[in-house]
Amino acid sequence: MGTDTKSDAKTTVSVIASVLRHDLPASLVVFLVAVPLSLGIAVASGAPLAAGLIAGVVGAVVAGSLGGSAVQVSGPAAGLALVVAELVSRYGWRATCMITLLAGALQVVLGVFRVARAALAASPAVVHGMLAGVGVAIALSQLHVVLGGSPQASAVENLSQLPRQIADNHGPAVLTGLLTIAVLAAWTRLPQRLRVVPAPLAALLTAAATAWVLDWDVTRVDLSASLGEWSAPLWPQGDWHGIVAAVVLVALLAGVESLLCSVATDKLHDGPRANLDRELTAQGAANVVSGALGGLPVAGVIVRSTTNVRAGARSRWSTILHGLWILLFAVGLGWTIAFIPMESLAALLVFTGVQMVNVGHLRNLRGHGEVPVYLVTLAGVVLLGLAEGVLFGLGLAALLALRRLAWVRVSARPEPCGRRWHVLIDGSLTFLGVPRLTAELRAIPAGAAVDLDLNIDFMDNAAFEALHAWRQEHERGGGTVSIDEIHDEWYAMAASGAHMFPAKTPPRAPDRWWLPWSHRRRRHSTGSVPVAALPGQAPQSGAGLPAGALTGLPVVTPSGLPAGTLTDPAAETGAVPDLLAGAREFHHRTAPLIRPVLHGMARRQQPSHLFITCADSRIVPNLITASGPGDLFTVRNIGNLVPRRGALPSDDSVTAAIEYATHELGVRTITVCGHSGCGAMAALLGGGEGTRELPSLGRWLRHGNHSLARFIATDGDGGGGDDGGSGHRDGNGGPLDRLCRLNVIQQLENLRTHPRVDRLVRTGRLELVGLYFDIAAARVHVLDRPPAALAPR
Repeated sequence: MGTDTKSDAKTTVSVIASVLRHDLPASLVVFLVAVPLSLGIAVASGAPLAAGLIAGVVGAVVAGSLGGSAVQVSGPAAGLALVVAELVSRYGWRATCMITLLAGALQVVLGVFRVARAALAASPAVVHGMLAGVGVAIALSQLHVVLGGSPQASAVENLSQLPRQIADNHGPAVLTGLLTIAVLAAWTRLPQRLRVVPAPLAALLTAAATAWVLDWDVTRVDLSASLGEWSAPLWPQGDWHGIVAAVVLVALLAGVESLLCSVATDKLHDGPRANLDRELTAQGAANVVSGALGGLPVAGVIVRSTTNVRAGARSRWSTILHGLWILLFAVGLGWTIAFIPMESLAALLVFTGVQMVNVGHLRNLRGHGEVPVYLVTLAGVVLLGLAEGVLFGLGLAALLALRRLAWVRVSARPEPCGRRWHVLIDGSLTFLGVPRLTAELRAIPAGAAVDLDLNIDFMDNAAFEALHAWRQEHERGGGTVSIDEIHDEWYAMAASGAHMFPAKTPPRAPDRWWLPWSHRRRRHSTGSVPVAALPGQAPQSGAGLPAGALTGLPVVTPSGLPAGTLTDPAAETGAVPDLLAGAREFHHRTAPLIRPVLHGMARRQQPSHLFITCADSRIVPNLITASGPGDLFTVRNIGNLVPRRGALPSDDSVTAAIEYATHELGVRTITVCGHSGCGAMAALLGGGEGTRELPSLGRWLRHGNHSLARFIATDGDGGGGDDGGSGHRDGNGGPLDRLCRLNVIQQLENLRTHPRVDRLVRTGRLELVGLYFDIAAARVHVLDRPPAALAPR
């Protein structure tokens, strides 16, 4: 079979056109951002200026061409500046290059063994805290350079010496740095059309031009000298334990930052998702090359990646091209860097360091209780060092995770009647919760009847032994204990000697939540294990609600403002106890399971079905379709009727729902669901005898006359048979059930009298479905429409 050369040529032309239209302009924008940041990070790292540009070129070309992310930009990262600075001071620059090379080789090995996903297990609070701590440390050290001084050995010394540094008179050099910071801060507030030039480049150009025009005495840098002094990496001298630790630290920090950047970048575009293992391998290859050429460690960087996506990049060509622009700049225009004051580069780093402390991360972490991890990591990085801060953060994150996994809430309180006690145990019941458990249980007086609710997702042997021993002792003292396991049956399985799985099980819905109130579990007055009355059995007498069953139910005013909680059933005049008890059960059992789902759809509904069914109390749409919140846009009325367009008496409620569902919600299906034994259809068959005292109902049932006429015609010519013309036979061939089925078919035709519905059906954008629910058999049937039902009548 020959190849389609025309198709290949067309694809190649399309790719080239996309690169020229989208990736080329984006690469120029990223290039203008990358050059100042690469130079500044080299300054903060104590490395030659050329090292920053080398890392920028290698990260762009090597990691960009081999990486697993199409739009991520790699280069020297501010998050590694502290580590590199410490390595340079301890081993020297050439040895630091060898450490970078070895770290890259380790990353390649990790990528080959596909361990990239494991890096995502690092707590985001630790990562954000680490970056914030690095930002604070960089800002403190470079602020001394802005003020005309020199960075101190540690962040604590930088902070303690800052007042003296500020008090000294520094002359024009200080004005250069302050002018740079002012331009950076003001640039984001300018109109979009004036921000074509990136803020870092605009700030450096402004400061350099001002210093040159006013002839300020500032510190200049010389890139040509560092470019001409290249030498091969040197093996580090010293304790090999420290060297290995340095290699591992650089590899892990650069790898984790790159992978997290890939995940974050994926959220910014709609293109192909990143291959993390391939990305880690590419980062390793880039670090091998960068270390061999005398460059800084390479990592994926979020600032340049975000700039790349927002500039319109579509493929990896933008990343690669921006590296080539950096190379051309270093070779052909490197002499222009001599015009940039060192104080301006330091000011750029101060501004960048402050931006690394993202307050938005604190807001996100606060909802998960991880702010302490963030703050401990930040403080550890600033006060002790990068590795120490990260270890402290990871340790605290592990402790908090253990605390959450072992969290348990135990409450024991007497019921208002005073004769019974209610005990609730929530969470994970482990040996860590045994002291709290036994303390609460000891407060229950001997001989009391106890209702014990176990809402737990795990129980270890120590907890079971403590609970079981208390139960035996309490029952020997004349008391009773009724245990209701809301989640899995951990206690019952342990008591029977069954094998207990060590892992937690996923939550499941409360047992028999679908039963009517009259069949729900009721507690005997003797305090025995609760039982449920099965269908066909007589339910237990009484309302089935113990005193205090409504306690804790939220109460609001008619305006929606909270007004405390309901503490006494008698306080709610005219309220149905079963209804309020059901709401309390929802809050207690179902709400914690479904809250995350409802929270995600709180602002918008996107149902796929308009579901029209009868108001009959035995029909529960979500139950018979196994659907959940947000799936069905439901209309219920007597007889599941759909008034024909222009029919009298007019009714806008059903038509309004149809218009809203098809126009605003864009539903794909309209379902009409009838059911056996429908009272509305019985009234039609009876000629309206039962509706004489119900005039509104009689007028409404006129919308069912077409169904009745269809039934008479079908029954008269024998077309109904046993299936009522529906194509379904289930043994229910009585006149009423046949009319119930035919009524569904007729309502589907009535829907076609509405122009918008008919147009959507004809174009294939909407489907009409008929369902019939046999109540006695608990079966849902799909009704086949006969050929006559294909067009509106």
